[in-house]
Amino acid sequence: MVEFKTLGDLALHFAALPAQQVIELQHGLEVCARKIEQTAKEEIGHYQSAVGPFPEWAELADSTEQDKAAHGYPVDAPLLRSGEMRESITHEVHGLEAVIGSKDPKMVYHEFGTAKMPPRPVMGPAAFRNKDFILKVIGKAAVSGLVGGERIHPSLGYDNDKEV
Repeated sequence: MVEFKTLGDLALHFAALPAQQVIELQHGLEVCARKIEQTAKEEIGHYQSAVGPFPEWAELADSTEQDKAAHGYPVDAPLLRSGEMRESITHEVHGLEAVIGSKDPKMVYHEFGTAKMPPRPVMGPAAFRNKDFILKVIGKAAVSGLVGGERIHPSLGYDNDKEV
């Protein structure tokens, strides 16, 4: 706990809190964005069950599996051919905003489906599966920012000895 010797020290501490709040929240967003990116990449190549509002992945059509096999791509591995789409998933954090996604145009078709292809969402489920993690990390960042980056009392439920 910080001890203040003068009212001026206390005033300087309070003046620095908004900046510390932003620093802590940005760090929390970076941790969450990295986790969602990792989860999304891990989902590609494996059939996914339904989660939250997102549907279970439909089996690939036999014609799709035959085409993949004919071109030397892994079979029974939905959305995985060369791995380029999986590796295109990235994240960026700017200010208090995080963006996780892919610049591969095929990702949109897989995420939402088309008239001829059922949806096999990746990004939405990756965020949904990490909901509890996100709440804990952002909560810890918010509290840490409010107390000026000081150690958070264990009674608040945050483990300070390891990265959430």
